[in-house]
This record gives sequence, structure tokens and C-alpha cells, in this order.
Amino acid sequence: MNELLSLALDAHGGLERWNTFERVHATIVSGGQLWALKDTPQDPARREMQVATKFEWASVAPFGSPDLRTDFTARRIAIEKLDGTVVNERSNPAAHAEGKAVDAPWDLLDRAYFNGYALWTYLTTPFLFALPGFMVDEIQPWRESGEAWRGLRVIFPPEVASHSKTQDFYFGPDLLLRRHDYYVEASGGFAAAQYVYEPATVQGITFPTKRRAYMRDDRMFPIHEKLMVSIDISNLRLT
Repeated sequence: MNELLSLALDAHGGLERWNTFERVHATIVSGGQLWALKDTPQDPARREMQVATKFEWASVAPFGSPDLRTDFTARRIAIEKLDGTVVNERSNPAAHAEGKAVDAPWDLLDRAYFNGYALWTYLTTPFLFALPGFMVDEIQPWRESGEAWRGLRVIFPPEVASHSKTQDFYFGPDLLLRRHDYYVEASGGFAAAQYVYEPATVQGITFPTKRRAYMRDDRMFPIHEKLMVSIDISNLRLT
């Protein structure tokens, strides 16, 4: 296993402990400029998120209505009643969401797809990189706030949905995640730099509880006037 990945896994609680769990549960509150840009305004309501730890699956509730939730996998997105009745669904959701302009509107299934893959990635980092098919390599560190953050370039396998196939993750001197860089293929492919803050350890696993994703310029610096997505995470638990 890559040395930096091994160190980061240990710093976040260890792969052995992570593998004892099947799901991560969290309360999320989302904001930022992306939602209005995509014509899907975001309210400040608290929502309950669940993601699987050993394969790509996610669900958030409520979604648009108190009696609705999402059911996400890489090859299918659905909006369901709480009893499992399917209200709307789409196969191969990436093909519908990608390849359009940054400000091209999303429909509800596009929005549900984005939520699913993004939160699955966030709530399982860095442990998902130990799943089959992921390729990792250490890259040049990023220097910020008087620190050198070691970089890990991750190439996602074709069967995993995420922001982009190649993403960069930067870890501080304590080997905890500090920054996550990617291209948002589901929204015109814009470059993003996401900063994470306020780590919390829950049942032996450490998660950041605040995420702020900005558009990124050509020098890799965040454009602070363009806060695209904010996520506050609370009530974390693993089952």
C-alpha cells in the first residue's frame, strides 16, 4: 500500500476499525452558490445522510418533500417514498448530468445524483481509496498556512461515480485531510478546491465536520468570492 495512504488511514482511525462498520450516518446542512446556479435553490434545513462503507451507495432524506428520500448508486439514481415506492428514477445518471455548461440547470435527479456521489466520497475519505480499483500516488505537497500538506493523487475506477476520475487530496502534518481538489464534471467541469475543518472523532473514526468548496484558479488558489458548496456535518455515527 502507498505509504502516505497508509499513514492517512491510520490517522483517521485505521482501516481495520473502519471495516467493522457498514454505514455512516450524519446530519448535513448545505449552502453555497452552486444550487442557485443550477436552478435548484438550497434551503438551510437539516437532512439525514447515510452512506455505505464498503461499496458506493448513499441516501438523503428528506429530499424535496418530507416523505421522499434518494437512493443512489453509480449506475442508478432514484427518488423514493419512505416506504421504498419509486417516484422517479434514472439509469446511467452521469450521462445525463455531465457534458453541459457550468450554469446548465439540473433536474431533481441530477441534483440527487450529485448529492449521492459527493457525500459518499466525502464521508468515506480516505478509506474508499483502499477499495479495489483505486490507484494512488504521492504528488508534490501544497504549502499553506505555514505548513506543507502532503498530496495524494487518486484515480478512481471507472465503475465509481465521483466529481472526476482524477482527484487530489492533501494531508496536514497530523496526516488528517486538509484540502480536496477536483473538477466538477456534473457542472461543466469547473475546477474546485475544497477545504475541510473541525475534525471530530466518532467511534474511533475521524471526520471533518465543515467543508467549503471554492472555484479554483489556474494557480490552484481558491477564489473565495466563489463559495460553491458549504456543508456542515453533525450527529455522526457508524453502524
